[in-house]
Amino acid sequence: MSDPVSKIGAGVATRRSVLRAGLAAGVALPAGALAARAEGPVPDPLITEVQDWARYNGDGVDAFPYGTPIRFESDVIRRNVPWLTADVISSINFTPIHALDGTITPAGCSFERHHSGAIELAKPDYRLMLNGLVDRPLVFTYDDLMRFPREQRVYFCECAANSGMEWAGAQLNGSQYTHGMIHNMEYVGVKLSTLLEEAGVQPEGEWIYVEGADASSNGRSIPMEKAMDDVMVAFKANGEALRKEHGYPVRLVVPGWEGNLWIKWLRRIEVTDVPVQAREETSKYTDTLADGTSRKWTWVMDAKSVVTAPSPQVPITHGPGPLVITGLAWSGRGAITRVDVSIDGGRNWREARLAAPGQSMAMTRFYLDFDWDGSEMLLQSRAIDETGYVQPTKDALREIRGTNSIYHNNGIQTWWIKEDGSAENVEVSS
Repeated sequence: MSDPVSKIGAGVATRRSVLRAGLAAGVALPAGALAARAEGPVPDPLITEVQDWARYNGDGVDAFPYGTPIRFESDVIRRNVPWLTADVISSINFTPIHALDGTITPAGCSFERHHSGAIELAKPDYRLMLNGLVDRPLVFTYDDLMRFPREQRVYFCECAANSGMEWAGAQLNGSQYTHGMIHNMEYVGVKLSTLLEEAGVQPEGEWIYVEGADASSNGRSIPMEKAMDDVMVAFKANGEALRKEHGYPVRLVVPGWEGNLWIKWLRRIEVTDVPVQAREETSKYTDTLADGTSRKWTWVMDAKSVVTAPSPQVPITHGPGPLVITGLAWSGRGAITRVDVSIDGGRNWREARLAAPGQSMAMTRFYLDFDWDGSEMLLQSRAIDETGYVQPTKDALREIRGTNSIYHNNGIQTWWIKEDGSAENVEVSS
């Protein structure tokens, strides 16, 4: 492959001049059409003729009792990677972030991770036990939870292994696969601190151990400080009941922290004095470094971003001219305050426009309105959060942490945009 860096050049035409030229010329013209323009514009039958959708009645209001996307969007779906795991029962699929806009992820597109398959648990059968180092062990029904004061918050949920395949180099060709183990939804539920206070946490209670009702139970330990801060016991997402695959009827929401702590089908919360994993002399929270040692309890998801379009799954199809570069940014340490975009592999940066002010531990949409001159680009984005943390390059991460881990890769992603508008996942030296 030729060196794409040496070929990068910025667009030279102004956006206004390109738009003016485009409006004067109309749509892209077929061969021989320039001669016809001398006699006047070519009629567009989609404008000049009545189409079928304007001749006949459409569907009635009862055609789709629970609405589904129109058939023209049937390609906007979650996808798995067949060779990633031995069985889909214990696997993951990926949010089609390349095909979405805004920040809220539709529930039907939000990635899912199962350790023993998605179970069916009805609300009347639901029970949540709260025991351990508490004054009053309690068992809550679903109806009990509905009687507590509710919270409504938007948070992202990211798998710790998101972008994990990229530690060893450019692997998967598309933002859905490199960064799609994430969703951003509006959750409604009860603050976990409310339930813990109801039970009365004893002074020696410094941790909680949470587990699900599925066959794997997927037990995890969380420090009491986090549990009493912003953790939620959620039963709604994006205004509706949780989907089956997202833990219906109740799941845990642990804002800003890795997704394996967001226990689905939540059935038990035990207050403990030490993390259960330490009691068992093992830990599930490790990132193996180059020298064989491990980083322990790396729960927080650091600032990260990715350009979703253009990208390998969203090539440029209109040729040179006005181009909207867009993507997503997020941080588990607070709000995104700035996103920079580079078209030359990180040599130069320009500040993107945030669609709205960043929200703490929620995804932020960014845009860069750009006039593309048809030359190659090495497209990158770089997120900065309210703590001042700047998203690092992959080389900077590898220099410190090696390539043995599959977790917590928040390095800058590069798309090589070629002259024909297609894109490829590549890496450049920082």
